[in-house]
Amino acid sequence: MDNILKVKSISIWIFLIPFISVNTCLVLITEFQWLFPNQEDIIHNTFPYFDGGASISRTVRPYPTWLIFKPAMFLTSFLLIRYWYLNKGIILNCDKNNKHTKKFVFFGVGSALTLIVHSIFLGIEFDNNLYKLFRRLVMLIFIIFEVAAQAYLISALYSYKDKLLNFINFNILKLKLILVSTLIVVAIIAVPIISWPGNTFKFVKHALEWDYFLGVITFYLLTYFMWKKSIYNEKDL
Repeated sequence: MDNILKVKSISIWIFLIPFISVNTCLVLITEFQWLFPNQEDIIHNTFPYFDGGASISRTVRPYPTWLIFKPAMFLTSFLLIRYWYLNKGIILNCDKNNKHTKKFVFFGVGSALTLIVHSIFLGIEFDNNLYKLFRRLVMLIFIIFEVAAQAYLISALYSYKDKLLNFINFNILKLKLILVSTLIVVAIIAVPIISWPGNTFKFVKHALEWDYFLGVITFYLLTYFMWKKSIYNEKDL
């Protein structure tokens, strides 16, 4: 039961910290231009979730927005690692040999580590194609690992849904399944769009990036609502 309470507590912060930090950076760079010493960094009149007027990296990369974004991502990465290991404890209480446990821990911790790497290199600019490719690969690996971890965790929860009946709201678990399935389908469809060279589909790419980011962190918001608030005997889980 202790692991469940911790997962419930951590999950809401994994949603709130990235959501608040990224959108705070967006508000600052679009509405408080005087804060930015380099006027070329300023973005005007955009709501990128709809119009794709700027990418997330374009929003959080300049000074001073990176002062908000980088610490937020480091904290989120730490919470993600805790989240996946706590879920491991929950599943192992149901079955010590669950085939999905090692997979969601591997992909989940891997996604957190790639997020740390991405945050470290954010704002460091080199006019080098290999460096640019490296940054894109880091973000691609983060997305693949994160969605894979979410999918394997849902599979593990479904495989022991009878034992978790008193602890989980299964309507929310179904929503999480729909969400992750949608993320996978959208990722497959989006590959030709985001890999298209040049500025073709630039605004579509940016809007996809913001909406996909929101979808990924919504998984953790649903986790908060999935676990029931009722108090159970510790021997149950």
